[in-house]
Amino acid sequence: MWQKVIPLIALVLLIVTVTIMNPAFLDPANIMNLLRQISINGLIAFGMTFVILTGGIDLSVGSILALSSAIAAIMMTSGIDPILAVIIGVLLGAVFGALNGILVSKGNLAPFIVTLATMTIFRGLTLVFTDGKPVTGLGDSYAFQLFGKGYFLGIPVPAVTMIIAFVILWFLLHKMSFGRKTYAIGGNEKAAKISGIKVDRVKIFIYSISGMMAALAGMILTSRLNSAQPTAGTSYEMDAIAAVVLGGTSLAGGKGRIAGTFIGVLIIGILNNGMNLLGISSFYQQVVKGVVILIAVLLDRKKS
Repeated sequence: MWQKVIPLIALVLLIVTVTIMNPAFLDPANIMNLLRQISINGLIAFGMTFVILTGGIDLSVGSILALSSAIAAIMMTSGIDPILAVIIGVLLGAVFGALNGILVSKGNLAPFIVTLATMTIFRGLTLVFTDGKPVTGLGDSYAFQLFGKGYFLGIPVPAVTMIIAFVILWFLLHKMSFGRKTYAIGGNEKAAKISGIKVDRVKIFIYSISGMMAALAGMILTSRLNSAQPTAGTSYEMDAIAAVVLGGTSLAGGKGRIAGTFIGVLIIGILNNGMNLLGISSFYQQVVKGVVILIAVLLDRKKS
């Protein structure tokens, strides 16, 4: 119980500290901006939670985000309906994730090596398809612009999308047999196989979820920028992994909660937002984030 409470205490302390240093943090406009900002990392981190719970890791999410976004954007510039292009882009993200899952499970390869390789491959394909240039001229579809820039009942649509994804994945992880299988694989994969769990099938589906969430985040980013950048998603995997670990999920697998990941996402987002409000140089921000990730990993090792 104490391990579950620590991330929440850290979040409250961070909010209090940032508010004292700059009261503008609690301004409603800033809160709405914060929610929009964390939505992308939130979606990626939710998918990453499933992967890490199995004892794996997915370094390719940033590249999947970029590749799926680039393909969707190219389809839009070719005259395909933007909503259809978004759906295809998200499904392609699931396919790219499934490829990771197949290589990890069927190829019996280490997740770190597989996703490191596919991270490079997907990024290279993105540069090939875009010729290294941003894809612009995506049209003026109201529905597509609403996806990244709009509001629903006063809440940014990206934040609403993140919350819906959180609820669905929380239900999948904590209320369905699939979630129990996920924890079982992370706890003891050999025992899971002996008990009759189709480990390979579960892993493929989990990596598909991770890829789909990354692609969905990519669609939001593309809508916000009204363009697809070939460098989009660079280092996003680091923020996602940091959020998952800060939320209490063990890198060894088998222990963690998606609600904890949500808290971790808020911690990373508030840290970024607070440093921007305080006018801290982006160079120092990278240092601070690196220290936070290091502390999170050290705490995880200590718990293990």
